[in-house]
Amino acid sequence: MQLIDGKHVASLIQAEIAQEVQNLKEKGQKIPHLAAVLVGNDAPSETYVNGKVKACHNVGFGSTLLRFPDTISETALLAEIEKLNQNPEIDGFIVQLPLPKHIDVVKITEAIDYRKDVDGFHPINVGRMAKNLPAYISATPLGILKLLEYYQIPTVGRHCVVLGRSHIVGSPMSILMARNTPIGNSTVTLCHSKTQNLAEYTRQADILIAAIGIPQFVKADMVKEGAIVIDVGINRIEDTKRKSGFRLVGDVDFEKVAPRCYAITPVPGGVGPMTITALMLNTLLAAQKKVYG
Repeated sequence: MQLIDGKHVASLIQAEIAQEVQNLKEKGQKIPHLAAVLVGNDAPSETYVNGKVKACHNVGFGSTLLRFPDTISETALLAEIEKLNQNPEIDGFIVQLPLPKHIDVVKITEAIDYRKDVDGFHPINVGRMAKNLPAYISATPLGILKLLEYYQIPTVGRHCVVLGRSHIVGSPMSILMARNTPIGNSTVTLCHSKTQNLAEYTRQADILIAAIGIPQFVKADMVKEGAIVIDVGINRIEDTKRKSGFRLVGDVDFEKVAPRCYAITPVPGGVGPMTITALMLNTLLAAQKKVYG
């Protein structure tokens, strides 16, 4: 069983980005700058955004964190987004989800200039990605592609089963794995909460990507021998033996599933570090005008 080490791959890619930033500095060119908008004080969002700020520091990017109370109006938030759209110093920015219920996520997403949408959620980026045109690919799917590439996981002609159809992971992942690209050309089945006889599909998967948001949902009898399993889930479950009172687990029952696998990502330390690294990659592309000139 091969452990797919996201921490290791992320560190290698971030070192390459840092070297590229150093090259930009030596040439007197603009240093990439990423901004993040955080509304409210959701604990997981705080952790994730802080990780992004730290990653920016590690690779030499400029970074800006804009905090707003969860009482901010939708109109006021849209005005802040427009300021970022118009700011030439900001190459890319993200609005951290989830947002308060009184704010329309679709409106916010569509208000972001697609040329600065390094999260890859704007409909223009999603559409261009689906048509295999240059676009910012959302960070978690891009991170998964980079993992598959690094570990030379064969995807061409393989059956890939994706669990979950979110616009953030499942849906774009199903499109990416089917595209006519070196890391792609798979036959893809997209499963979700309404799929009947789910295990019949997962047992057929050469590559199983679990992004369903249910702790340890995927059991050993749902995975065929020799499969590649990519666990996207990050779930907190109670653990009274730990000081924090909880531990992180994925959507896959790792201890039982891992022995059956050819390769598998752990949680934590698998897909998670790659998500932030992929965001850094998109920001570098934005600063260099390599997607949208």
